[in-house]
Amino acid sequence: MAAKLSRLRCLHAPPISPSRQSLRTFATAAPEPSITNPRPSTTFNDRLNAGPSLDDFTSDSPRTALVGPPGRQKQITRLPSWLQTPIPTNPAYKKIKADLRGLNLHTVCEEARCPNISDCWGGSDKSAATATIMLMGDTCTRGCRFCSVKTSRAPAPLDPHEPEHTAEALKRWGLGYVVLTSVDRDDLADGGAAHFAETVRKIKEKAPGMLVEALTGDFAGDEEMVGRVAESGVDVYAHNVETVEALTPEVRDRRATFRQSLKVLARAKRGDGERTLITKTSIMLGLGETEEQLWETLKELRKVDVDVVTFGQYMQPTKRHMKVHEYVTPAVFDMWRERALDLGFLYCASGPLVRSSYKAGEAFIENVLKKRARKNDTALADTAGEIGIKVTV
Repeated sequence: MAAKLSRLRCLHAPPISPSRQSLRTFATAAPEPSITNPRPSTTFNDRLNAGPSLDDFTSDSPRTALVGPPGRQKQITRLPSWLQTPIPTNPAYKKIKADLRGLNLHTVCEEARCPNISDCWGGSDKSAATATIMLMGDTCTRGCRFCSVKTSRAPAPLDPHEPEHTAEALKRWGLGYVVLTSVDRDDLADGGAAHFAETVRKIKEKAPGMLVEALTGDFAGDEEMVGRVAESGVDVYAHNVETVEALTPEVRDRRATFRQSLKVLARAKRGDGERTLITKTSIMLGLGETEEQLWETLKELRKVDVDVVTFGQYMQPTKRHMKVHEYVTPAVFDMWRERALDLGFLYCASGPLVRSSYKAGEAFIENVLKKRARKNDTALADTAGEIGIKVTV
């Protein structure tokens, strides 16, 4: 039956055309190359071909490049050479990160994507490193247009063990100077002031010789809450105005104002009444501020006796944030440093990669505080000596 079906199939098959016969090849003949349609162009190929070349990345100029498909290209600004930093890979960085994760602690270095993290965390050992601990979680109740920290109207509750864990971690590291900061917590009645103050007290209990800088929010302008932190034993009180007064509504959350920040710094300066604190603030450049506005800002800061000011380059963390208006050159940063010192600031750190919590600035402030402590000890010793003489007489 199978043979019969095959014969019928052969009898009813269509005749072979001469053209098909001529195409037949022997087994030993080389096969003809197959003709295929060229692959259609894709958006990815268009973007790749139209994008920046290797030369654009290996030279300092031009600082702009066109990216995107033809007809829809956009010009982007590349980072100048003085803003390029290495990727952190050293053992000290990995060790500090492991310690932080093990104790469920957060740092502003990571959350705010600080470009100095490789330098600050990359000391020869942990005691030579600097890390800014961020208290009260990693989610903020405000939405400033320059900041990459997560935001929410209702962040997670405070961790009651955080003050103890923070103090224990810092004691292990044996640092001489530490910076504590926090997210804004407008969802809490006191803005987190009691939690912040408790952390400072725990650190002072476990490491009495450690100098503590508190970089706080504005506590919605509540001076009583500012006072809680200022009276907790902190050595330096920092609060950032971030930018000039004219740009504040565009740059910061609407609940933060320039005048409110000045009030916070003025209250912090009074400390606990027995000793005045070193106060500190930070300003970002490259947001569109003018020279006249910066002059006025510095004068307003000196009116409330701010001791330390830092200038740094604003860098857009994501596409959703404010664009960089200008990349300020190192020479301009040097100029503003000199101007700040001429106005009477105790110290000014100014440079493209300088941030509020800046390693060199902390070292300088640490030396100032130690000198003040030595002078106070000497004065106390002299007073005690005078009392002793009077008693013996």
